[in-house]
Amino acid sequence: MNKKQKKMLFRIIIAIILLAVISFLPLEGYLRLAAYLVPYLVIGYDILKRAGKGIINRQVFDENFLMAVATVGAILLGEYQEGTAVMLFYQIGELFQSYAVGKSRRNISELMDIRPDYANMEKDGKLEQVDPDEVAIGSIIVIQPGEKVPIDGVVVEGNASLNTSALTGESAPREVHAGEEVISGCINMTGVLKVKTTKEFGESTVSKILELVENSSSRKSKSENFISKFARIYTPAVCYGAVALALLPPVVRMLALGLNPEWGVWVYRALTFLVISCPCALVISIPLSFFAGIGGASKEGILVKGSNYLETLSQTGIVVFDKTGTMTRGVFEVSGIHHNQLEEERILEYAALAERFSSHPISKSIKRAYGKEPDQSRVSEVEEIGGHGITAKIDGIPVALGNAKLMNSLHIEYKECHHVGTVVHLAIDGAYAGHILISDVIKPTAKAAIQALKKAGVSKTVMLTGDAKSVAEQVAKELDISTVYSELLPADKVAKVEELLEAKTPKKRLAFVGDGINDAPVLSRADIGIAMGALGSDAAIEAADVVLMDDDPLKIAKAIRIARKCMRIVYENIYFAIGVKLVCLLLGALGIANMWLAIFADVGVMVLAVLNAIRALFVRKL
Repeated sequence: MNKKQKKMLFRIIIAIILLAVISFLPLEGYLRLAAYLVPYLVIGYDILKRAGKGIINRQVFDENFLMAVATVGAILLGEYQEGTAVMLFYQIGELFQSYAVGKSRRNISELMDIRPDYANMEKDGKLEQVDPDEVAIGSIIVIQPGEKVPIDGVVVEGNASLNTSALTGESAPREVHAGEEVISGCINMTGVLKVKTTKEFGESTVSKILELVENSSSRKSKSENFISKFARIYTPAVCYGAVALALLPPVVRMLALGLNPEWGVWVYRALTFLVISCPCALVISIPLSFFAGIGGASKEGILVKGSNYLETLSQTGIVVFDKTGTMTRGVFEVSGIHHNQLEEERILEYAALAERFSSHPISKSIKRAYGKEPDQSRVSEVEEIGGHGITAKIDGIPVALGNAKLMNSLHIEYKECHHVGTVVHLAIDGAYAGHILISDVIKPTAKAAIQALKKAGVSKTVMLTGDAKSVAEQVAKELDISTVYSELLPADKVAKVEELLEAKTPKKRLAFVGDGINDAPVLSRADIGIAMGALGSDAAIEAADVVLMDDDPLKIAKAIRIARKCMRIVYENIYFAIGVKLVCLLLGALGIANMWLAIFADVGVMVLAVLNAIRALFVRKL
């Protein structure tokens, strides 16, 4: 408990003790009123103060005003014990709600406790702790065992195991060595690392993630916006309804029927009506449900940018995947060289030289297979043609390296490959020289991820790829993906997603899952963009609505399950709170319900709704 909550608990205990003592004292008249006013003011002075400020600022209709009018009215009618009890139970409910919200915030804070307090810099042979904000790009920082990586960078010296669980939700450590990138927020578990920073602290992964989590509550869902609008209309309406209940029946009884107006009875009913009508359960539990859902997702390494995205994610009926880096590991290996007119080593040499400046996974696999450092002085006039390949001059001779589209555009006859994989054709001086077969590796959990999505009620799975049709169909068949589109350029992927969006029913939402680096346009175009394996990827954090912090495709189904559980809890709370309120309001208007039932309708419903909302924090394992 924080200081404010402890103070409120102390006030509640004092008020309960005073009420217990007063109830045994034989007090009458003004002495009894004065005695009950003591616990009433102990427990309710802040509510009265806030209600007064609201009236002065012309923001009258809120729960403080309702509680103040109802309890003061009850005391004026001589119902001292009930008026004080209503205020006491309302404050107990407020304390419980405050604790629940605090618990949700603490859960998220603990799960995302990745903000580093300092960075170690070496000065005069000694380590000096400095504020991470003060570390410039290109500085050398030292990370010792047990310390957090404060800023993104590249290891220049040392080996270590990094704990990435705060970012990914996974407990398996990641081994890093000299020359490898490290990202802020990880914890160094073993060796001493010297890291050259590549970003300022404000632009590092840890800062972007914290900003994402902190801003998630500002993006409200339709349900939250509905509740806010509902409360603004509902609260004044019930206040006017209570006034009508207090005035109209007595006037009708007196003037039309000639009966005793019974002002006290109807004013008491109106005050009971006010207590029952307080919309606390809705106003508190709905945002808390979304907040808890976002916290539960964060624990699993799933960052949701706002409750509006959580609501959209829950309606997902179609999931579209990019292939490379999403369903496959993006680890390409040269698995064969076919129809070659030169020795295999010479084919790899030409291919590695042509791919010298490319960072594409296929390029990396060719350079790995070549096994030597290409001499870039031999390469000139390099041109990378998107979705086709590369043309260059090697030792002054024109070389073309790419797919069948490139060969067709250059009017070069090529040989088809009868093996499944990515085929890279090579032409030297306008003549076909053979092709290199490269195979990608499917992720171990990819097939289970598709099954989990179907089990979760996703009706259609689609895969988009720039790979050859044979490769794409082989992967789709192995993973049991229902539809596949191959040989697509980056712009074609956007067009294909737009086609799917037009064809789907309005109730179904389309999610696109990409690796977050080169899929930004498609991530933005889909109903919900999910960036997977986005640890350290600025593009993913910027473009996607949901960011999965590791490479496990199973987390897509888990994210949908979390969203659906959260929305189920939200609707349970809405139906439960409104249903109980309406029944109790009717009973209150008919005089069947008294102040004690009103307390249950207000505080009891709020406590039950908040308890239900907290369930969204807990995620069941697949």
